Amino acid sequence: MTRKSGFTLIELLVVIAIISILAAIIFPVFAKAKESAYRSSDMTSLNSIRTALQLYRADQAAYPPQLLGYVSLYQTGPNAGQVIPANQYQGALYPRRLDSYKVLVPALNGNALVDTTNAVWPEPDGRPVGTAPILDLDHNGQIDGADDLSNARQAYGPTSGFYMSTSPYVTSNAGNAAQFYAVSGYETNQVKTPSGPVTELRYTLFWTGWGLLGGGNTSDDPRQLGYQDPAESTVVTWDSYFRDYDTAFNATHAKRDIVLFLGGSARAYDSADLASRSYRVMP
Repeated sequence: MTRKSGFTLIELLVVIAIISILAAIIFPVFAKAKESAYRSSDMTSLNSIRTALQLYRADQAAYPPQLLGYVSLYQTGPNAGQVIPANQYQGALYPRRLDSYKVLVPALNGNALVDTTNAVWPEPDGRPVGTAPILDLDHNGQIDGADDLSNARQAYGPTSGFYMSTSPYVTSNAGNAAQFYAVSGYETNQVKTPSGPVTELRYTLFWTGWGLLGGGNTSDDPRQLGYQDPAESTVVTWDSYFRDYDTAFNATHAKRDIVLFLGGSARAYDSADLASRSYRVMP
């Protein structure tokens, strides 16, 4: 008689259990490695954008009003009235100062080249005026409550009803709101909120009351790209694609966002702080 060898039921179950344990260990590692690669790619893109902006400023003595540009339509020909794809659009930075439009597309942005969007203003700093000074705006050599001025705060928020417009700069009519290329994820960025998902504005030359409506002021927050020589702590844009949320869809306190400040490289930033203060965050 010949004896056939094989796995017993117990041995088979043990093998399955071991494979399951290894999979449970390995898959999260792969996921983290993949996310780390995406984050690194986005940081590289943001730093490339900063370089392109500096080149533009050297040429034009100012920063551009957009990164890619407002949506444009074909004016003639068989495609008249249709959106010019983002990779064919001649914008402020692409293709003259950026080799590829993909630099403006975050790794987790899945929009098509012809997808368009308008954008609401991000959440303004909710701390009471006078309680959260960040700069010496009255130029007396100290930073105190007198430096926290309402007109030097973000003028609008997501529920204010004001949208970015090509002309004038802001408008209360959503029908006249500027349309952005949705793939240009550092100009606009969709985030979750307790009221539902919204697409927020990211890159802007001005964001304060004085900057947007008052023609500027010596006591305004100088950290705005529209001013002559904005401070190195000026927020250029930020990446919220990696943001974590709690069960109510509030951003959690973890360094999951990526902020590009004018005077340095892109860096990880606390998502909850950024979500609640926007352009007023400091390096």
